[in-house]
Amino acid sequence: MTSSLTPACGGAQTGPVELLPRPARLRPGDVLRQGTLGPRIRRLRAMLSALGIALGIAALVAVTGVSASSKAHLLAQLDKLGSNLLTVSPGKDLNGMGTTLPPEAEKMLSRIGPVQQVTAITMTDAKVYRTPYMPKDRDGGLQVVGARRNLLSALRGEVQAGRWLDASSEKLPTVVLGHDAAQALGLSTPGTRVWIAEHWYAVIGILRANELAPEIDRSVLMSWTNAVKDLKSNGTASTVYLRADPDKVSAVQSVAGATANPAAPQNAAVSRPSDLLKARYETVSGLNSLVIALASVALLVGGVGIANTMVVGVMERRGEIGLRRSLGARTGQIATQFLIEAAVLGAVGGIIGAMLGALGVFGYATWESWPEVIPMTILVIGPAVAMAVGVMAGLYPALRASRLAPTEALRSL
Repeated sequence: MTSSLTPACGGAQTGPVELLPRPARLRPGDVLRQGTLGPRIRRLRAMLSALGIALGIAALVAVTGVSASSKAHLLAQLDKLGSNLLTVSPGKDLNGMGTTLPPEAEKMLSRIGPVQQVTAITMTDAKVYRTPYMPKDRDGGLQVVGARRNLLSALRGEVQAGRWLDASSEKLPTVVLGHDAAQALGLSTPGTRVWIAEHWYAVIGILRANELAPEIDRSVLMSWTNAVKDLKSNGTASTVYLRADPDKVSAVQSVAGATANPAAPQNAAVSRPSDLLKARYETVSGLNSLVIALASVALLVGGVGIANTMVVGVMERRGEIGLRRSLGARTGQIATQFLIEAAVLGAVGGIIGAMLGALGVFGYATWESWPEVIPMTILVIGPAVAMAVGVMAGLYPALRASRLAPTEALRSL
């Protein structure tokens, strides 16, 4: 090959000049293939690196999921014990005399925004006996009350035997016995009868003991309609039970009295929130802080593992880097190659880790009989965070590789 060079000094050019060809430049597709080539060739190191990332993300998902499942189980138990339950009942007037709630008290209380459920009972003067031959003074101190159909669900009560009041109970003389009432009457199974107000009533169910409303345990419950029709109840609520948003129980308490009895709010007695509500708030706060702390540790460990892997990879591949630089690869292309490798390792490890963590949560929650709760956001964010951490952790090794001088790198060949 012949070529004419430009004279070193001034003077006219005497012949054609052939310029040296530009160094080869990698296209974006080539850079992408180069970035994924390393993990495919060095499979063992790639698998170990991805495993480290997967364990970090699995720990993140597992900690979050187990904490969420535990929190859901604990909050359900606290709510079952009455952390968000309030009662509104008639108080006393200025003269110390008993009062009654207005007939519209239930409807008015149900209109409070954070109130989720409202139910009530109405008292009667009737007495209950095992047989009509029992002495009138041997009623055992039991009370006969009319109950709304949603009373059992609002109080989180359970039927020990038989069934609860339903639509048919409003047309038939039937009752359900509280736990203590059944024991006092010597009954353990439904299907028998009790004597109330000179009439027989069939026992269709017996309730388990209820810690939220012990007054229900010593009650004989019939439909609200039958209590008004047969036992001459005045039809006003003697106790109203409210289930409120757990985060707004105190706000509901502050307005419940005035809402139930606007004309005389002081005549409505509202129970104070249970100490369980405070325990509920502290539990939620403590578990959230624990999840954040453990998740941060898991991400830190995963990031350190990726960074260590990438630094070692740069040191091992000095010759390859020098050769590629001498063939025309630019510093940006070298840096991009290592960043792509870090992102691939992070993504693969993140996906595997999310699946492992989810399996761990489902297994542990099933073993503990907890609700299986895994926030969907963590399943989506986990792999994305792993990729982001991989890129951040691989940034320094990538810059170091791109700044490596070709002559220095070629010495290791």
